Amino acid sequence: MSETYDLMIIGGGPGGYNCAIRAGQLGLKVACVETRKTLGGTCLNVGCIPSKALLHATEMYETAEKDFAGMGIKTSVSLDLPTMMSAKDKTVSGLTDGIKYLFKKNKVDHIEGFGKIVDAETVDVDGKSYKAKNIVIATGSEVSTLPGVDIDEKQIVSSTGALELPKVPKRMLVIGAGVIGLELGSVWRRLGSEVTVVEYLDHIMPGMDGEVQKNALRIFKKQKMKFELGRKVTGVKKLKSSVKVQTEASAGGSAKEIEADVVLVCIGRRPFTNNLGLDSVGIKTDKRGFIETDHFKTNVKNIYALGDCTHGPMLAHKAEDEGTAVAEIIAGKAGHVNYDVIPGVVYTSPEIASVGKTEEELKEAGIPYKKGKFPFTANSRARANHATDGFVKILAHAETDEILGAHMIGAHVGDLISEVALAMEFKAASEDIARTCHPHPTISEAVRQAAMDVEDWAMQM
Repeated sequence: MSETYDLMIIGGGPGGYNCAIRAGQLGLKVACVETRKTLGGTCLNVGCIPSKALLHATEMYETAEKDFAGMGIKTSVSLDLPTMMSAKDKTVSGLTDGIKYLFKKNKVDHIEGFGKIVDAETVDVDGKSYKAKNIVIATGSEVSTLPGVDIDEKQIVSSTGALELPKVPKRMLVIGAGVIGLELGSVWRRLGSEVTVVEYLDHIMPGMDGEVQKNALRIFKKQKMKFELGRKVTGVKKLKSSVKVQTEASAGGSAKEIEADVVLVCIGRRPFTNNLGLDSVGIKTDKRGFIETDHFKTNVKNIYALGDCTHGPMLAHKAEDEGTAVAEIIAGKAGHVNYDVIPGVVYTSPEIASVGKTEEELKEAGIPYKKGKFPFTANSRARANHATDGFVKILAHAETDEILGAHMIGAHVGDLISEVALAMEFKAASEDIARTCHPHPTISEAVRQAAMDVEDWAMQM
């Protein structure tokens, strides 16, 4: 039996490893259990980071191929997919090595293996028992599957397989018009694949601002991405070198068969909570497998849960914040996460970003609001950069002017959203942003102009 830890974390993803590092900083004796040989979880190894590496590389490729000539740059461009994949892998390995260093720096023990809870003070890792005063479950999520669609990571792939394709498919069919499907679909479209997205609903990116959804759909169609909205997949037949996908209208009828070389299944993710020993200690989960928590605490004393395996948006930065909060609570401090100010970003080109309430949510809740909007066509830096698609929209309370939400589509809006998130954290009014001097010429001026437009005094349009 090993010595007792103050804290044992099951899962080495963004929630788990940040919880471990923060606990180490606070002087706790910490161990983090991870099944992969490398830390970072799905996000770093087969999710956020490798996908962003390919998104960046393919955006550069398409820009060089299509836009350089118009800017007076003469060049010829060809694709070297193995080198592109190798560069992606180097990015991932560099970051996983970085977490290993941070564990060492903060005296965190990394235990490789599958962690399973034996009782409220014991974790089994592949047959070896460890004692812990506190246990944190940070096991994340896994790919949701579609009945009758067997993922083989060759012809029918998940997001993991889509990051490792050995060649560019001539035709790709994406099941699901959510964030992951649109991002990975755009990667392969830029490299020459004919991409068709099948979505059960009649719109893309469920839950996002309606105006952003419509604008994004128009832009993606302009980029030659095809959409079959309001359709569901009813069957898949694998042939020797292609896949035939049967679909029909979501309401029934109107059958249509679509043939593709690769099918990418992106219908969401589900919590990874099976075989963790939750039943052995009576930890409550809902019918979908999410662990029930109250301020991160499960119903079992000294056992906590955070990240994708609990309720809330499945976002790495949400898990990071929760990991930090849990470590601080265990150390006797006041850990806290403001769930009203968690931004989200879709890393397509252009990017899409949001924080706070949408117009639809405000209307449904009966909250009076006013809005300001500014298009990137009127932003001088965006025009100079040939990146004028999209807009910034800010929503504020009609009476108090407190910022309630912001929704953006355009180049680099994933970075711009942080300004509004910070403002919301401090309960700022739209006028606070409107009267804050922004450097010229920058795309950040679009945020200021949108804030000005809340009170109808935008000066650049």
